[in-house]
Amino acid sequence: MATCRVRFLPADGDERGPREVEVPTGTLLSDAAQEAGVDINMPCGGQGRCGRCAVIVEEGRIRRHSTERLSVDDVAVGYALACQTAVEGDLVVTVPPQEKIERRLDTSKRAGKVELPFPYSVHDQPLRKYVVTLDPPSLQDQTDDWSRLQHELSRRYDLEGVRVSLPVLRDLGPALRDGDWTVTVVVELENLSRPEGPPRLIDVLPGERLESLWAVAMDIGTTSNVVWLVDLISGEVMSQQADYNGQIARGEDVISRIIYASKNENGVAELQGLVVETFNGLLEQAAQQRGISTDEIYKAVVAGNSTMLHLFAGIPPETIRLMPFITVVNQLPPFEAREIGLGINPAASIDCLPGIASYVGADITSGVISSGMCDTEDKLTLFVDVGTNGEMVLGDCSWLIACACSAGPAFEGAGVVDGMRATAGAIEEIWVDRETYETTYRVIGDEGATESPRPRGLCGSGLISLMAEMFIADVIDKSGNVNLELPTDRVREGEHGAEYVVVWGDKTESGNDIVITNVDLDNLMRAKAAIYAGFSILARSVGLTLDAVERVLIGGAFGQYINVENAIQIGMLPDMPYDSFQFLGNTSVRGAYMALISREMRERVEEVGQMMTYLELSADNTFFDEFNAALFLPHTDADKFPSVTRVTG
Repeated sequence: MATCRVRFLPADGDERGPREVEVPTGTLLSDAAQEAGVDINMPCGGQGRCGRCAVIVEEGRIRRHSTERLSVDDVAVGYALACQTAVEGDLVVTVPPQEKIERRLDTSKRAGKVELPFPYSVHDQPLRKYVVTLDPPSLQDQTDDWSRLQHELSRRYDLEGVRVSLPVLRDLGPALRDGDWTVTVVVELENLSRPEGPPRLIDVLPGERLESLWAVAMDIGTTSNVVWLVDLISGEVMSQQADYNGQIARGEDVISRIIYASKNENGVAELQGLVVETFNGLLEQAAQQRGISTDEIYKAVVAGNSTMLHLFAGIPPETIRLMPFITVVNQLPPFEAREIGLGINPAASIDCLPGIASYVGADITSGVISSGMCDTEDKLTLFVDVGTNGEMVLGDCSWLIACACSAGPAFEGAGVVDGMRATAGAIEEIWVDRETYETTYRVIGDEGATESPRPRGLCGSGLISLMAEMFIADVIDKSGNVNLELPTDRVREGEHGAEYVVVWGDKTESGNDIVITNVDLDNLMRAKAAIYAGFSILARSVGLTLDAVERVLIGGAFGQYINVENAIQIGMLPDMPYDSFQFLGNTSVRGAYMALISREMRERVEEVGQMMTYLELSADNTFFDEFNAALFLPHTDADKFPSVTRVTG
């Protein structure tokens, strides 16, 4: 097969030199870049929908499979989508600066003290440290080290049949001799998959080392990853770390990542490597903050949606998006950290919490427990986790029914011309004057900054706020279309159709106008309609209406930034008194933390999973009708939103 040489030129400001690679004719530019070690973001998973992998072909022949998101002028000057362009000859390619995934520094999420959720004792969880002193061997007593240790553990601590792995056995002899025959052993007494099984020896440390016992609770979010470092002696969270999931560069939502994993030969391994790399960085940061080694972390309890847990474990997730939408496994068996390269003690146990179905995962079972939804029975509650998917649970914990709707990544800023993640420079709240149609807004600023940065775009909470304000001010009609007849130059025809100028270019960081288009609004309308339709179908499936719901608990990092009034005004949340809503932040990692420090809580997560009935919306014939009815501001049935009707009427 003929081969071609592809030379990648660095973008302005990139100090790395050119990189070259030789690939077979017909290779996608994105694959050639990856082989050359050149990072190109593909938020749509390589489907050619987002346009964010555009590169400039300076020289050579290519074949474009798609030019979506590229203008005629773009193509004329050599722009091509790396994921949709095949190499046809020797090439010289310039890679523009890639979008940086910036962390939003928020002390409420990263440094706020986590209160113990219940009275705690180290005996509530199965990790233990035991100090053992052995008589040294002699010519008269030549019992091997392992048998000697087993005997003493049985005699002193009543531990029978302790299991050990080969790597730990390799450390046993040196640890005993370095500690002058006194060692501290780390033992896992049991886990949920074998509650009556034999104890497992995780580590052997020379000398007496009882001062601490470390473990972590982890949340694998589609957008962000979170680590809570926990001292199991006290049960307290000693460090909180968060960062964007490295997989974002290969897909912003679970479907994009499943597609990427499925169509690329090493896609699953690559995505697993990206999320493990993200976590290893967070674990190192947490360990450094407490002055410990990551090898001192002996357990991880993990929550996340079904796709994220599959990719974390290196399990192909393709069946999740194919009818009849089945996971490979809803309850992963415990495995050791060494099996996936997680940067804690290699023999540490990784306990992934149970999920329910393809689109209702362990983040939801974990969230139900940590939200307190089951603490008060007989109170009909709707638990919602809003993110790239909208998962929801309805019930009073004598019964629970759950579903998931594909809200898409619009509320994460994707699929919107000037959308962005909730980082510095993102507009997070907006007000539109009803007479002049001028805007005022609040921008996310850098931690410690004396003034807000110039706006760069619109994040999810800003988009919800903007849509509500535009509707109330009659900038858009009930179908979500921009009214071009208004007496203001903020409404105009743009490259993508009718649009509204949110911020003029002379006030933005880029110098370009920040706008919202009819296409953007249509994406947002579909996202909010899917969420509300999910609520309606859940209630109807058990013979109820949303009027019967007594409280709404909203989980997820994004959920805590939603303005309830705005969300009701666009018909995303049901029209209820504001005090019926409670925002809980990251309920997924909190539930993992509770399961880590308490056997009882771990068992309750399991019980919730077994109790919950899953409703597949694609199999419900009425979902399409409910979805279409919600494609209106706030809804085609105005009686469902009396508070909005009073304002707009």
